[in-house]
Amino acid sequence: MMTATRVAVSQRFRGVLLAATVAVAAVFLAEHYGAPAMLFALLLGIAFNFLATHESCRSGIEFSAKTLLRLGVALLGIRLSFGDIVALGLGPALSVAGLVALTLLVGVLLARLAGKSSALGMLTGGAVGICGASAALAIAAVLPKTRISERDTLFTVVGVTTLSTVAMVLYPLLTPLLGFDEVATGLLIGATIHDVAQVVGAGYSVSEQAGDVATLVKLQRVALLPVVLFALILIGRREGGGGVGLPWFLVAFVALVALNSTGVVPAWLQAALAEASRWLLVVAIAALGVKTSLTAMFEVGPRHAFVIVGSTLVLLLAGIGVVALLPV
Repeated sequence: MMTATRVAVSQRFRGVLLAATVAVAAVFLAEHYGAPAMLFALLLGIAFNFLATHESCRSGIEFSAKTLLRLGVALLGIRLSFGDIVALGLGPALSVAGLVALTLLVGVLLARLAGKSSALGMLTGGAVGICGASAALAIAAVLPKTRISERDTLFTVVGVTTLSTVAMVLYPLLTPLLGFDEVATGLLIGATIHDVAQVVGAGYSVSEQAGDVATLVKLQRVALLPVVLFALILIGRREGGGGVGLPWFLVAFVALVALNSTGVVPAWLQAALAEASRWLLVVAIAALGVKTSLTAMFEVGPRHAFVIVGSTLVLLLAGIGVVALLPV
């Protein structure tokens, strides 16, 4: 028993060590060449994709890409206060809810146009509109198994992860062409990129202010996931029971925002936690890169890809329109 436990811990350690090594290299390159550390981490990580399924690294890579990512996002809360949230205003919050609802509707419509089921449209629309792969898995769990196959779920996860990775690189390049400042850039990135990891990567590749705003807006989208799941349950699209709750990292993020708003957190502790968050996120992005297979990116079915890409483009265009109209 102890031997099996030691082997499991050793395997997890090796995967985390791989992601951490890539992260250190990425930070070194970023500091010497002036490019975003998270982008370097992603690209360097992809080069080590051959280790993603290796028995000695797999569990550690998964742990880094999921648990360390969520911990890093949670610790970002120490950088924000309720004053920052109020500064964004009611407009962005309502806009986020509207964009999520629009994306769900568009997903269903595009799925029907592609000859697919409405359930698939909700799956892809929810993944695009809320929080990428995590939303896809959660929504698939509450949809009838007769309407959604494991293949559909897998394609959605691969598709939104692929598009989210592309968006992480391209959206920060797009916003200057639109004349957006750092706050508007953060709003657009947070409101339109699918996964939390890529939102964080894209936002902080622009600036700290853009990253803070993007993270806050993204977490507002994540907070809508339980609402969507509960709605699906109420309309009878779930087989069996089960509860719905907020992700723990969202709860921790809000708790740290509340703590930071009191003014009792010493500056040195705030700085230390913020630095820890930065490193955790770079390690997580590196692990995400290791998990990214260039081959898998091209294996999504064409009709399913049409729904995912179409929903993504509609969300982007609607997001640009909303951000352009908001008084930021």
